[in-house]
Amino acid sequence: MHLARSTDPKAPTRKFTEDTLLLASHNKGKLVELRDLLGDKIPNITSAVDMNLPEPEETGTTFVDNAVLKALACMRESGLPSLADDSGLSVTTLDGAPGVYSARWAGEPRDFNLAMQKVHDAMEDAEDRSASFVCVLALAWPDGHVETFEGRIDGNICWPPRGDKGFGYDPIFVPLGDARSFGEIDFAEKQGMSHRAKAFKAMIDALFPA
Repeated sequence: MHLARSTDPKAPTRKFTEDTLLLASHNKGKLVELRDLLGDKIPNITSAVDMNLPEPEETGTTFVDNAVLKALACMRESGLPSLADDSGLSVTTLDGAPGVYSARWAGEPRDFNLAMQKVHDAMEDAEDRSASFVCVLALAWPDGHVETFEGRIDGNICWPPRGDKGFGYDPIFVPLGDARSFGEIDFAEKQGMSHRAKAFKAMIDALFPA
């Protein structure tokens, strides 16, 4: 397996010239964003849900570990180039938690209302409300080659949750320079500023011929 972006940021990236891509995710909210961001680049976009692929256990300790793990798992099951996203909320006063455990922070089944409450309770009355959303993308080709890209947006935790336009922790995250939570920002506007959008810009600039 080759991890060009992870092990050597100066190594040349492989251009993506295939006409089909598998999105290695079962999260419907993410799939909407991923398809919107890549729809004009790749003619055929399918997903792990469409192909009824199993969801691999996320055993990594970093966003990069989990993104690569998921991309490779779906690539091996499908034989198709596979793109995985691992992302989450990192709260400064919680030493980076929930981090890679963001989706499972409140246990199973996944309940983000409970997860947001858990973050709020853990922060108590901390003066430092700073947090970041982090996204790592991993694209795995059928020969095992993998490229990874990271996007990050900084902000602060608000309470109570505000807005119903996002998903996950969006209602308690206010990006720097804005007074609105991600849950109050329209989808199209969020697409231009989110951690996922930044990771996609880095990937598109590197992998897709101009």
